[in-house]
Amino acid sequence: MHRVLVLGAGKIGRMIARFLMDSGDYDVLVGDVSEPALDRIAGLTGAKVRRVDATSATDLASALEGRDTVLSALSFHHNPAVARAALTSGASYFDLTEDVATSDAVASIAESSADGQIFMPQCGLAPGFISIVAYDLINWFDKIETVKMRVGALPQFPTGELKYNLTWSTDGLINEYCNPCEAIHGGRKIDMLPLEGLENFSLDGVRYEAFNTSGGLGTLCDTLAGKVRELNYKTVRYVGHRDLMKMMIDELRMNEYREQFKEILERAVPVTFQDVVVTFCTVTGWRKGLLVQKSDARKIYHQKIGDELWSAIQITTAAGICAVLDLHVAGKLRRKGLAKQEDVTMEAFLGNRFGQYYESQMATKFSAGVLGEED
Repeated sequence: MHRVLVLGAGKIGRMIARFLMDSGDYDVLVGDVSEPALDRIAGLTGAKVRRVDATSATDLASALEGRDTVLSALSFHHNPAVARAALTSGASYFDLTEDVATSDAVASIAESSADGQIFMPQCGLAPGFISIVAYDLINWFDKIETVKMRVGALPQFPTGELKYNLTWSTDGLINEYCNPCEAIHGGRKIDMLPLEGLENFSLDGVRYEAFNTSGGLGTLCDTLAGKVRELNYKTVRYVGHRDLMKMMIDELRMNEYREQFKEILERAVPVTFQDVVVTFCTVTGWRKGLLVQKSDARKIYHQKIGDELWSAIQITTAAGICAVLDLHVAGKLRRKGLAKQEDVTMEAFLGNRFGQYYESQMATKFSAGVLGEED
């Protein structure tokens, strides 16, 4: 039985533990500094738990003893230390980070990995699943021109001026809204400003807006360098959200006071488990002499698993990291070093028992075949 250490007993860590324990194929140990969170996860899933301080190298080393793999559901700033501890212990490493600098640090650590030890950051929804979707679409073309990736985790029943509820890491949300955004424009890799590039679109009769945010492209900028004219990622929200956030971040300068900004958001914006995840990826390029566009659009809703309601962002994020862990254990990923999301085929991901949540009874897929696709 594969022995996994899950670090972080919050919303996502709880879902990961639920999935892995329900599978019956994993020996799961969950580590966190919060005793109440550990007690809850033990009672809910039956996983083993222990107190682990992720800022302590000693705690990390001790928790990793006898573990084959570590999954980090911690805030991004803990992940380089976890990756270094994994390297020393010989365990493989997976995380959910959207932070570009953190992913670069993990990639550097991965260069010293042993045979059979992989390091795979960015394994959630975005970055994560959306990169797998994009690369699958890209491979259908003879030559690509543009790749547009749009993702949002939204309340199903929006209220208030922000039309938003907290659904995952507040640190990660602030990072996305405040940090530079990688993109390829005119064939060159550039940094774009967050909250810019506002656009509107409709899906399934609902109007949305999308704007630049940081981290969603994962490693695609490097993978597609010299192969694409335009590549960008934007976060999806209900119309009007961007303007209010831009006022707070730019005009009130909350970008310079991120801890205070986090406190304000967590004090004033409620969490919801009644949410919907929207993914929308469009690729334009050449196939058999024709300029063609192909898209994949999905909505995944919250659902009840066991006796508890789980949010769509919990399900999609945990399904992403659990699916690639499953593929790793089955020997279907690379054997050593840095593994990228685009290394995973769409067929393998959706064919996995965890990846199937993206096509479950609570998921709606809007994409259709393209004329001449079978030719």
